Amino acid sequence: MDITTLAGQDLLIVGGGSGIARALAADAVAEGATVTLAGRDPQRLAPVAAQVGAATARIDLTDEGSIAAFAATSGPLDHVVSLAAAPANGPVAELDRDAVHTAFDAKVIGPLLLAKHLAPLVRGSFLLFSGVAAWRPAPGRSVMATTNGAVAFLAQALAVELSPVRVNALSPGIVDSGQWDRLGDGKDAFLSATAAANPARRTGTPAQLSAAARSLLTNPFVTGTTLHVDGGGRLA
Repeated sequence: MDITTLAGQDLLIVGGGSGIARALAADAVAEGATVTLAGRDPQRLAPVAAQVGAATARIDLTDEGSIAAFAATSGPLDHVVSLAAAPANGPVAELDRDAVHTAFDAKVIGPLLLAKHLAPLVRGSFLLFSGVAAWRPAPGRSVMATTNGAVAFLAQALAVELSPVRVNALSPGIVDSGQWDRLGDGKDAFLSATAAANPARRTGTPAQLSAAARSLLTNPFVTGTTLHVDGGGRLA
């Protein structure tokens, strides 16, 4: 497959509720792709899907049966993108085993099962989302660092095993995608401090992550690679 745009491509985005997923879906549809946003609750995705012109589907990365059921009814896919994540943050001494397991389900085991069931349908590539925490571990973020690091290695392993289907990972830094809105009045100060510490002197936007994702999806000579889109945050 030698393409430079997503026009005419079928794209499945798992974890479709994130700000980055919404930006990627909108940009892909604008390029002429057919997009499906998938998650545990398709009804929650419906407003975003309607806004960007995408379909919805149920895929729960903690439930292999839901992945198999989707595969059984799906036609061919050009690309599968997994942005799902589940936090399990806190000091090691206080970690909850179930939360840790769910975090691995979302980031590592779930994407592996996507490959298991969907690879026969995929004509182009898988794109998995890692994160800067793997390269900048911090106290209370051991699970996040480990799962994101595992994604990078999983992409390499699957790129070899699933060839010629391509598999890549994208590792964002701090992105103003809506997840930091929970900080309330402290959001602007947090983003400003992060930008000041990054070599690029900025934080990311969903549009920038969408552009990076589309470059990985459409470049047929890139596989087994982790692309860092973090403003140099892993170096700070």
